[in-house]
Amino acid sequence: MEEKLIGLGVSTFKIALSLALPGLLTGMFLGLAVSIFQATTQINEMTLSFIPKIVGVVIVIILTMPWMLNEMTDFAMGIFNMIPNFVE
Repeated sequence: MEEKLIGLGVSTFKIALSLALPGLLTGMFLGLAVSIFQATTQINEMTLSFIPKIVGVVIVIILTMPWMLNEMTDFAMGIFNMIPNFVE
């Protein structure tokens, strides 16, 4: 029983990480690119670092939304199908 719960917790963290990864990586790489641009041009505008990251993350979330929804529904269906295994 404990092994099942630990496995469920691990799979929950894995799915959460895989769903968050595209947006986080996009924000990280765009932030790095904007920082390099600001360092080379010596433009220190605060909004310049936020707007590309926000737009990039929104675009990536929109593009990956079907995959994310499919992953979440598959995970939820797996959880619902595992309920009888936990009631013993």
